[in-house]
Amino acid sequence: MSFPESTQLLLKAKKEKGLTFADIGILLGLDEVWVASLFYGQSTASDEEADKLLTTLGLGTEHKEILTTPPVKGSLDPVIPTDPLIYRFYEIMQVYGMPMKDVIQEKFGDGIMSAIDFTINVDKVEDPKGDRVKVSMCGKFLPYKKW
Repeated sequence: MSFPESTQLLLKAKKEKGLTFADIGILLGLDEVWVASLFYGQSTASDEEADKLLTTLGLGTEHKEILTTPPVKGSLDPVIPTDPLIYRFYEIMQVYGMPMKDVIQEKFGDGIMSAIDFTINVDKVEDPKGDRVKVSMCGKFLPYKKW
């Protein structure tokens, strides 16, 4: 999978500075997964957020426009489900899949989350503005083996 030049530039600068998405999230006052989605061109930064990020990463203001322009979301190969509810999960993975992968691997190392040793919970959260769906996944981390 290839990523835009801007994504590669941001990830390289982050690595060179020894920062995590959580570190940058604290600086910006935003969640680490959201920050990762910004790196992958799936979110839009405010002018202030873009300025802080670029300064932190040591990048010039010529990169500000890409961070502050609303993106075309979705970066995975298209195998589109037709069921509306399942499609929403597909859409979530399109937007947040790569950011979640990076955050998980920053915390655990190179590996995957098991879908065998795994639980998923769906809860209803009552809200006066409309009830919400809460999905919680818990899977054993499986590091890749070196040989």
